[in-house]
Amino acid sequence: MVRALDGIDLRVEKGEFIAVMGRSGSGKTTLLNMLGCMDQPDSGEYWLDGVDVASLDDDALSAVRNHKLGFVFQSFHLLARMTTLENVMLPLQYDHDNPHPDAEARARELLERVDLGDRLHHKPNQLSGGQRQRVAVARALVNRPAVILADEPTGNLDSTTSAAIMDLLCSLHAQGQTIVMVTHEDDIAANAGRVIEMLDGKIIGGAQ
Repeated sequence: MVRALDGIDLRVEKGEFIAVMGRSGSGKTTLLNMLGCMDQPDSGEYWLDGVDVASLDDDALSAVRNHKLGFVFQSFHLLARMTTLENVMLPLQYDHDNPHPDAEARARELLERVDLGDRLHHKPNQLSGGQRQRVAVARALVNRPAVILADEPTGNLDSTTSAAIMDLLCSLHAQGQTIVMVTHEDDIAANAGRVIEMLDGKIIGGAQ
């Protein structure tokens, strides 16, 4: 039996910016999926914002993901048929228990914040890679998440655009946002306040 994660003991404080590093197969993405409530541990506890989410059922986990977490993916995961504005509004539209009459205004505000106020009605194929990643960041913020989880957010970007995305994440962190980011790039990880090193499903450095 392969243990994707083995004996992980990790505490992330509110407002921290953490980078997770390690070679391919070390467990980085599995850890992020666990933190993002997409995978559940076979044993142990996972407390998120005062709730033991390891014991929740699928519906409750979906609610936690929608209310507590914001995801930024390497491949953006924007819906091609939707405009920039519609993509950012999407998490609020999935929140059926809590109507959001201000969803469009909130999405517009965030797109202005990431310098895309003039791209509201563009489709993803009309945007550059850096612009699509900024849309993904705005979408991650729209539900006012407790934690942003970023999986290789600069992996598909050139160095100039990568620097712009990191400037944005650092700005969010400076405003108090909690961020956990997986990366394999040392210069990207250097922006974080703490770097966690993983090997063979274990944390071998930076756990505190």
